[in-house]
Amino acid sequence: MIILGVDPGTATTGYGVLEKNGQAIHALDYGVIRTPSGQSPPDRLSTIHQQMNRLFDEYSPSCLVTERLFFSKNQTTAFAVGRAIGVVLLSASLHNTPWHEYTPMQVKQAVVGYGAADKKQVQFMIQRILNLTTPPQPDDAADALAIAICHAHTLLPDNCPPDI
Repeated sequence: MIILGVDPGTATTGYGVLEKNGQAIHALDYGVIRTPSGQSPPDRLSTIHQQMNRLFDEYSPSCLVTERLFFSKNQTTAFAVGRAIGVVLLSASLHNTPWHEYTPMQVKQAVVGYGAADKKQVQFMIQRILNLTTPPQPDDAADALAIAICHAHTLLPDNCPPDI
C-alpha cells in the first residue's frame, strides 16, 4: 500500500510517500513543492496542483493523508493554507484517492508515543522508523512523513483500499 502524506502550504507544501508492506514501512520519496513569493496566488496554487498531480501519477497512492488544520490567531495564514489544501484535495479527487486527516496530537502520539512531542523528537523518530541516514529535511517534508507514518500505524482495514 502506498500512502501520500501532505503538509500543505502556499509557499511550501511538504510531501512524503511511504510504502507499507505488512508491518514494514519505508520512504519512497519526500520533499517539498516550493512556489515563488512573487507569483500570484492563483499561479502558486496552479504550481501546487501540477506537482501534486505528478506525485499522484508517479506513485498511484492508495490514500492521501493530511493534518487537520487548526488556527486560533492568524487568519491570513489559515486562509492561505486552506486554499492549498483545497488544491491538494482536488488532485486526490481527480485521482479517485481517498483522504484522511489526523490532529497534530494524533500524529505526534503515533510517531513518538507522546502527543506533546517537539519537532526534534518527531524528526528523530521518523529517521529511526524509516531507517533514514539523516533526519528528514526540511520541516515541511518531515511533517508530511510524520502524517503518513501516523496513518500507517493507525490503519484500519477500511481506511485505505489495498493496492491491486
